Amino acid sequence: MGPAESLTYELLTWRSGLDILLISFGLFFLYRTLLRLGTWKILAGILLALMVFILANAMNLKGIEWIYHNVSNVAVLGLIIIFQPELRKILEKAVSVSPGRLKDQGTDLYEMTGEALVKLAQKHCGAILVFPGREPIRDKISGGYDLNATPSIPLIFSIFDTNSPGHDGAVIIKNGKLTQFGVRLPMSQSTRLSNELGTRHHAAMGLAEQTDSLVMVVSEERGKVSLFVNGEMRPMRTANEITEALIQYQRGKGFLERNSVFKIRKRTIFQAVVSLVIAVIFWSSLTVAKREIVERVLPVSIDYTTPPEDLALVGEKPNEVKVYLSGPKSDIDNLANNPPSIKIDLSKMIKGVQTIIITSENLRLPKGVTLLDTSPQQLKLSLAAVVEKNLPIAPQIIGKLPGTLKIKKITVTPNSVLVAVPVSKEEKIPTEILTTPIYLESISTDSKLFCKIIARPSIQPVSKRWPDVEVFIEVK
Repeated sequence: MGPAESLTYELLTWRSGLDILLISFGLFFLYRTLLRLGTWKILAGILLALMVFILANAMNLKGIEWIYHNVSNVAVLGLIIIFQPELRKILEKAVSVSPGRLKDQGTDLYEMTGEALVKLAQKHCGAILVFPGREPIRDKISGGYDLNATPSIPLIFSIFDTNSPGHDGAVIIKNGKLTQFGVRLPMSQSTRLSNELGTRHHAAMGLAEQTDSLVMVVSEERGKVSLFVNGEMRPMRTANEITEALIQYQRGKGFLERNSVFKIRKRTIFQAVVSLVIAVIFWSSLTVAKREIVERVLPVSIDYTTPPEDLALVGEKPNEVKVYLSGPKSDIDNLANNPPSIKIDLSKMIKGVQTIIITSENLRLPKGVTLLDTSPQQLKLSLAAVVEKNLPIAPQIIGKLPGTLKIKKITVTPNSVLVAVPVSKEEKIPTEILTTPIYLESISTDSKLFCKIIARPSIQPVSKRWPDVEVFIEVK
């Protein structure tokens, strides 16, 4: 079976089909949400950068690959910050499981709304009416006054009268009741609307972008009615048109004209097909990349566990091994960027020279990556018995005192430390423990200094922690 036939066979399995469907659904949902929020241009730029990296990887351009690997982690954090509102919106949309229809608020209400808005437009009286959808809007709006009244034309006229304290805000109509007025809406952050449109239009678009609410706006300057929903704006010309749009919205059909529904469905189907094609290409690229087997030599560090309490590791202690690996190029590249480590377990070893053969059990390798060889192939480690010994602490004096000054007395506190010392031919038992260097050139009077202890790694304090040493130098 050739590579193409093998890829096709794997593509037709149910796991691959489910994987591709989930990826395509995620792409489609992400695109539709970002398109509605007006941030699709940023997403297009990110996709372009991703395409550049894919081409650079295919052409083996090391410079671009280096930039990508070193910047990608920071870029992901930056994208999360930039797209925080959009990501929040996507998650809110993903968990929205409400029924398709909204609660019927009555045809009379919609007819009254259409008549009121047209009359307000004729009088050039600005107004904003919000009909919340299935998504909550409480965290998107601010201010306003609570009200529980039956909507009517006189009431709406009085609220949007220029002498009313809440005429610049929005009215919320929910479950057939006018629940709030004078409410402030979030401003749109997109560039969809012309700057010629006023604050009411940008506020209505802001709420329509962030929620599934329907917002009606009456322009004070132009005397026209506009409808906002799902991040889109459409002019309303007559009261009947407004009524029909509200009825369709209540039924979950949006505000589209009947003759435009087919066009929108065609566009949606096209977007879904494109998402599916991209998902297939993405999945196939990953599959092909995983099938490209390469061999590479990687240097890896060695981690040693603690030996038994009565033993200590002495002599030469290697800290790096070269491993020869074979596996999918993507996995090998990941290992090159984040090298594994070889774990050597000393906890069950006994006294003497131990020969350790390095195998794949010492490495945590991804599935599909094979360990071919190592250099060196084995490690020889020496463990010696440990004895406890009380060693004096000697200050490490360097240089001379300035001028004619001389050392009168040196007092070390503590003056000794109980240590565990390995007994072996490779390492002799020291007669004292030194401190960090003390430079006499900087001392001109009696001085108290605090030092650390310096010792071989095989020598450890019985108390598990080296004491801080106080050195008092008297001069004359």
